[in-house]
Amino acid sequence: MSMLLNEIPWGQPLLPEAPDSNWESEVKRRGGHVSEVDRRIAQSPWLREAALSLTTYQVVAMPQRLFHIGAMVTAQENACRYCYGANRAYLKILGYSEDFIHRIERDVHVAELDEKERAAIAFCRNLARSRPRPSREACDKLVNLGYSRLAVNEIAFSISMGCFYNRLSTFMACPPERGFERMANGPLGRIMGLAMPLLSWFKRSVSTAARASALDAQALAPSRFAPILLPLAGLPAARIMRDALEGIFASNVLGRATKALMFATVARTMGCTLCETWATDMLLEDGMPAQEIASALAHLQSDRLPASEAGLLPWTRGTVYYDIAKIQQDTRQLGAAIGERALLEAIGVAALANATVRLAMLHE
Repeated sequence: MSMLLNEIPWGQPLLPEAPDSNWESEVKRRGGHVSEVDRRIAQSPWLREAALSLTTYQVVAMPQRLFHIGAMVTAQENACRYCYGANRAYLKILGYSEDFIHRIERDVHVAELDEKERAAIAFCRNLARSRPRPSREACDKLVNLGYSRLAVNEIAFSISMGCFYNRLSTFMACPPERGFERMANGPLGRIMGLAMPLLSWFKRSVSTAARASALDAQALAPSRFAPILLPLAGLPAARIMRDALEGIFASNVLGRATKALMFATVARTMGCTLCETWATDMLLEDGMPAQEIASALAHLQSDRLPASEAGLLPWTRGTVYYDIAKIQQDTRQLGAAIGERALLEAIGVAALANATVRLAMLHE
């Protein structure tokens, strides 16, 4: 069984706060809360935008209840102390009882859940875990139980990008939001729980703006990443995923070949032919011979990487399935070799690669 909140080991933060007052104002303007994560990623334009888009995301097709429960389940499966604590606390504020939350954590029968919800939560766990990734048949099962295809695709997006945020927080050893956790478990949390129906109505009233930002298949078709993005057509998720993928390869903190090799490494580790193929195509376009690509993926080293970044590919493979203490130790060592700015970028690349490969199961 996955670890409970108090069982997760957690080291000291690997990256310092580097606040940006203008960005913090933007976070608040868009309805977000400036978090410990936000203060540590503010210097990376693509990464901070992806993170904010996720934390302010309004679901369109999937049930809101499943969105919240799925977020906690995903954080638990990834043993992310930061996200697990925050999402657990949020469920308390939403009015879920301690007994309900505890039974979800223990993955035991919960009377308040019907067969349809239990199947969806099991899918969330399996996709977060991805040992191996669920098949398309798992999606078809949810459709047969009554979820729309678009709802299933949004569920897959929310869990995949939950894995992105979990890895972001874990690899930085981001300090938990202990103040929020204490508040949620105290009298103020219970009072806020009483106000949640009004807050939920307000969120639904602003979700029209989120739907308006959705991209259709025609807008997604020109993208290199179209096979991954097309199942998200009609959802705000499509724009978030497209902008993150394009933003990551537009950034110049790490070389394009380095990032493509990192994506290919995650794809190969998880058996995703689709993602490995487009990453390989990108490397071929940049003049890297096929034999050299094959060698890099087989041995997790490449002369294309600067000497200081030699440890990036072995570290990237370790971000797929990991022990918390070890991955945080390995990430600290990587940071000592490449510096804080490159480390933040590497963490973001590895986190997005893990999310993208999980999401690609919708296509395969």
